[in-house]
Amino acid sequence: MTRVLVTGASGGIGGAICTALARRGATLVLHYQSGRAAAEETRRALAGDGHALVAADLTDPAGIERLWGEASARDPIDAVVNNAGIFPDHPPLTTDYAGWTAAWQRTLAINLSGPAYLSYFAACAMAERGAGRIVSVSSRGAFRGEPAAPAYAASKAGLNAFSQSMAKALAPKGVYVFVIAPGWVATARVATAIQSEAVIADQPLGRVATPEEVAQAVTFCVLDAPASMTGAILDVNGASYLRS
Repeated sequence: MTRVLVTGASGGIGGAICTALARRGATLVLHYQSGRAAAEETRRALAGDGHALVAADLTDPAGIERLWGEASARDPIDAVVNNAGIFPDHPPLTTDYAGWTAAWQRTLAINLSGPAYLSYFAACAMAERGAGRIVSVSSRGAFRGEPAAPAYAASKAGLNAFSQSMAKALAPKGVYVFVIAPGWVATARVATAIQSEAVIADQPLGRVATPEEVAQAVTFCVLDAPASMTGAILDVNGASYLRS
């Protein structure tokens, strides 16, 4: 049985990831920060038994250490999915300095430092056991830029580089690292934005990705991807941004 810790499990993408993994027989540890009700609703709907909830503030290094300790206290964690993330707007020419620095500090803390700190504990435990997987959810913004949210794009670019560094460091220990990079995803948080003409015109599929499509890619990396794929960054953006 595979035991998976998923951060940001109270959101649309996190919930879909947990649902997809549970259907494949995984046992989930669902992390949330403040959305306990949503995380609990997801947990109740999951296939199988033994799923757990863990609360933690990903901006707090000590909180992340407690998160790992609680999640792994009874049984080992076989895989970690770094899914939690934020996207605060802070356009450089219209944001005051206080807002600018606040956006950078919080975005980097949750989107980059948090996954790095959690992955540290996961890497050490998994390397000792000689097996494990770390999957992080990045963004096409890491490659194309986000002019209204530069800290978000920078944090995701950093997450990509961090993940590839960890892939090199951990491969000899049998621990494999992957990244999923979506574009727009149809969640409740962006329901209005994804209906705009500009967003739709940018989608060759005529629609944005669904949470279930992102979850399918994450599930593949957690359960099925071959070892030789470690370090890979998989795009899930419907050809809205292509790179080579």
